[in-house]
Amino acid sequence: MSERRVTVVGAGLAGAEAADRLTRHGFAVDLYEMKPHKHTPAHTGDGYAELVCSNSLRSDRLENAVGLLKEEMRLLDSLILRCADATRVPAGGALAVDREGFSRMVTEQIEQNPLIRVHHEEVCALPDPPAIIATGPLTSDALSRSIGTLGAKLHFYDAAAPIVTYDSLDHSRVYRASRYGRGDDYLNCPMTREEYFSFYRALVTAETVPLHEFETPRVFEGCMPVEVMAKRGEMTLAYGPLKPVGLEMDGKRPFAVVQLRQDNADGTLWNLVGFQTNLKFPEQKRVFSMIPGLENAEFARYGVMHRNTFLESPKLLNSDYQLRARPGIFFAGQITGVEGYVESAASGLLAGIQMARCLRGEPPLDVPASTAIGALAHYVSGYAGSDFQPMNVTFGILSQLDGAPRNKHERYLKLAERALAIVKELKTNC
Repeated sequence: MSERRVTVVGAGLAGAEAADRLTRHGFAVDLYEMKPHKHTPAHTGDGYAELVCSNSLRSDRLENAVGLLKEEMRLLDSLILRCADATRVPAGGALAVDREGFSRMVTEQIEQNPLIRVHHEEVCALPDPPAIIATGPLTSDALSRSIGTLGAKLHFYDAAAPIVTYDSLDHSRVYRASRYGRGDDYLNCPMTREEYFSFYRALVTAETVPLHEFETPRVFEGCMPVEVMAKRGEMTLAYGPLKPVGLEMDGKRPFAVVQLRQDNADGTLWNLVGFQTNLKFPEQKRVFSMIPGLENAEFARYGVMHRNTFLESPKLLNSDYQLRARPGIFFAGQITGVEGYVESAASGLLAGIQMARCLRGEPPLDVPASTAIGALAHYVSGYAGSDFQPMNVTFGILSQLDGAPRNKHERYLKLAERALAIVKELKTNC
């Protein structure tokens, strides 16, 4: 074991992954986590890798870019993916987890690791190298000010969906089905045309929580509050999160369908898919109770909206997530501009690998943009546009194949096949 200790700040998805990876390379880690003494505006639990917005890690299919990213991480024996697979709950073709069980398992893995020393205290300034900053998009004000000395930071707003209890639903109005006949993992609340438009009118006129910090706050497209999305047009929801396609009931297609996804292993909690919101709590109760089957729903958690922070990474980071101006300081997670649970963990995994190489005096591992994990790193460090924004992994940021099939499904599978072959070759260095 190396006597050199590495500081990792933040025990979220990225920080936990980075700390675990460093120990596999023989490095001891001082992991700083301010919980339970201090919580962010969005976190409530004391465990590590707490999932806030949703319990879904999205698609598990290889023809979906995030499915490919997860498979690459499985090949590299990701801590986060091992815990997610062990605590998964039914979600059709997606990987969803019992969020409390998942956080508990990650916490146990970290605290039982003999090479990790956990410090439950807030870090208020950039630490000396070697260090990985994985404090997430809700970085504390003090540390944010310290990071601000590196260069400009950007902000956007993120939102979480409400959760209801299973027993409080009207099961005479709700049916089980996954889209396109892929099992029965979701609960579905069908709407008639009249019910949909009544709900729509109530939603777009409901009171929201005022946002005072910015006059025109950015909102990440993937977490757009449902009331904001609805104001784009009266049929936006019917063609978006409430689309009825593939959810026919007795051979008939409803006008719109609200889906609920299981949120814990016991199936007692269900979240409203696509219903991230910034409505005031009484308004959420009033408006969402108009959804068929939710008339008497008990809300275990209301939706919330909060400010997120991310770096202008193309100006600051190399593709190994290391600061150009301060060698030995790495960043990981959503603060870098990767967006999503899996993407955050993937950046922590790669930052841990690259930090280990740095400490051994080795050059950064060349992880090409033909892999999903490499494409994310190249995107956040090399984006050439003038309006850098958070990015989920997509096949569009992977380097493309010459002579690729025109059929999108076949093309994506070919890209996935190439990526997995490359990751298998890189595995011995990770």
